[in-house]
Amino acid sequence: MKKIIYIILLSLSFTSCEDVIEVDLETTEPRLVIDAALNWFKGTTGNVQFIKLSLSAPFFNSEIPPATGATVVVTDSFNNTFNFIENNETGIYTNDSFIPVINRTYNLTITYNNETYIATEQLMPVSSIDYVIQNNDGGFSGDEVEIEAYYTDPEGIDNYYLFEFINTAHGVKNLEVYDDEFTDGNEIFAFYSDENIEAGDELIIRGLGISERFYEFMNILLQQTDDDSGDPFETQPAQVRGNCINITNPENYALGYFRASEVSLFTYIIE
Repeated sequence: MKKIIYIILLSLSFTSCEDVIEVDLETTEPRLVIDAALNWFKGTTGNVQFIKLSLSAPFFNSEIPPATGATVVVTDSFNNTFNFIENNETGIYTNDSFIPVINRTYNLTITYNNETYIATEQLMPVSSIDYVIQNNDGGFSGDEVEIEAYYTDPEGIDNYYLFEFINTAHGVKNLEVYDDEFTDGNEIFAFYSDENIEAGDELIIRGLGISERFYEFMNILLQQTDDDSGDPFETQPAQVRGNCINITNPENYALGYFRASEVSLFTYIIE
């Protein structure tokens, strides 16, 4: 009987030490969030593309509201027009007749809530991922799997790259950006490491050609969202804005970016 009483008292003592902390975060009017990435995968026609529009939401919201009812149009420098049609009020707008051309300029126009947003980007080429090397003894403690995805940078041209490493087993995406300032014309690799990856896991690797402006945008964004950057509630040193401009009401700026890229795809099974 004494043991039972002791356990109950111990349980109550632990319970009494728990405090509920309510974080009172400031809220602002929702902004349009533009996820407009036109990706032309090597070996495909690239005619099917989609653009996702949503609204910013408070930090603790579990759902992201879609931005429905917008008019979304992409035009190119040869006066071709591509209308993106919304799919059942999801905020996802699709087009199945897009014409991707390397180095061609594309213009995005979005009309939402009687305001017009515009952006311009060039479809950037990318080198193919040639092969992958795996090292099972990586990291400071030697227990991380390291992946090196090799590609050859074109000589004499300024190139910028975005690499996506997607572990399909865990649904985790890792992003890295690179430039060729010190590797112009050389064989080089994009790097990925993970202590939790296991043999048999499928790793999807995507190499994307990006513009210098998008490289700078992503470089700042990745620095601010790095796992080692500290408190997730701390004030960021700079607000990261993309290339989408509200020409109707500049103060009501959008978040996100309009990008156009050729994409090299490589699927690798962890050994």
